Amino acid sequence: MKHSVLVVDDDNLVNELVLETLNRAGYDCRSAHSGEEALAELNDRGADIVLSDLKMPGMDGIELLKYIKKSSPETVVIMITAFGTIETAVRAIKLGADDFLIKPVVPETIEHITARASEIIDLRRENATMKRDLTHKFQNLVGKSKVMKEVFELIESVADARSTVMITGASGTGKELVARALHYMSNRKDGPFIKLNCAALPENLVEAELFGYEKGAFTDAKKTNRGRFELADGGTLLLDEISEMPLNLQAKLLRVIQEREFERVGSSATISVDVRLIATSNRNLKEYIADGRFREDLFYRLNVIPITISSLEERKEDIPLLVDHFIEKYNRENSRNITGIDSAALKLLMKYHWPGNVRELENLIERAVVTSHSDLLTEDDFPSDLALGPIADDLPSLRVPMKLEEGSKYLILKTLEKFNGNKTKAAEALGITTRTIRNKLAEYRSEETV
Repeated sequence: MKHSVLVVDDDNLVNELVLETLNRAGYDCRSAHSGEEALAELNDRGADIVLSDLKMPGMDGIELLKYIKKSSPETVVIMITAFGTIETAVRAIKLGADDFLIKPVVPETIEHITARASEIIDLRRENATMKRDLTHKFQNLVGKSKVMKEVFELIESVADARSTVMITGASGTGKELVARALHYMSNRKDGPFIKLNCAALPENLVEAELFGYEKGAFTDAKKTNRGRFELADGGTLLLDEISEMPLNLQAKLLRVIQEREFERVGSSATISVDVRLIATSNRNLKEYIADGRFREDLFYRLNVIPITISSLEERKEDIPLLVDHFIEKYNRENSRNITGIDSAALKLLMKYHWPGNVRELENLIERAVVTSHSDLLTEDDFPSDLALGPIADDLPSLRVPMKLEEGSKYLILKTLEKFNGNKTKAAEALGITTRTIRNKLAEYRSEETV
């Protein structure tokens, strides 16, 4: 059975044509002849897809759209409009409509646009199911790309092992989330998960934090203190940014991994522990080894099970799923009700190169959710310099002779670059309107997709 469809139009001929076409295509179709009648149908039985006329007596299509997006944001809405009201249809898209049909409608177009709406519904449901499953199972790790599926499979297969794990990847890719997933999916999940950031402590404090110390071991040691290894006994110890661990401590860490015992600073008593060790690094440790900054024997002890997290640039198909996840998260944290993101804004996010990876995406979505003035995130909710990254890469070189269009593109992008993406300042400097700049940027982005 295909998706359920509600057709809303006060024109009986249009209603009958759309109903006959979609019934023949196998959809579960019903009709309404007014906005008010449509509301009653939706409240009674709901609908996966709504095809609604824009111009109707009483409640018009825009009012109906606002109601649907507020009460049932997952419903796909297609507006039906006459040629003369295309501007209103564009406004409807900005308010959350997914597509629009222009009268006179023909069966082929009706079938095509409804089939596309069905694909949107299937994708949203697949994403929602996957997000629920993965968020629960993998401790907020979200993704459906091939590389992330491989990471999930590896986590499942090695979670119960006692072997050390080395997680590598650029900053912001989610290395700590992988470590937490390994712990909470393991038979150690009821034990402690302890973290030590090797880059966040002065060199002289790392040893005391790691192994603990006895009262009087040094000037400020007012009492005996257990270190991270003791605190993690029976659980997991995460050594974050292991590349920053001082060389003299690397030998001591190697001994603990081999013998599973150590001494506190200022004590000769040996303490045995049962700890699963996970290390992370955003550095190339083989280069550190070649430079004498990291012990090769320690590297091989830590790198028993290597897990590499790809950058967001390498798994852009995960962006829609991540965006939905973060919208839901920050809606919940900030008592907001953002229903989603429009296609233009999502396209902008998909084209950006994400030097800060998932952490950068999360920060931008959080800010957008908190500051947005509408129910749907749009391009206006994101920094204007997001548009510069992929465009600036194709910036034409200044040469003579060159086409007028190339010179115009060069001048606009260089001016935006000078003002850090600020369209208002760039427009003032160029003596044009900000709308002209926005239109030109959209034109340049569309050139890239041709």
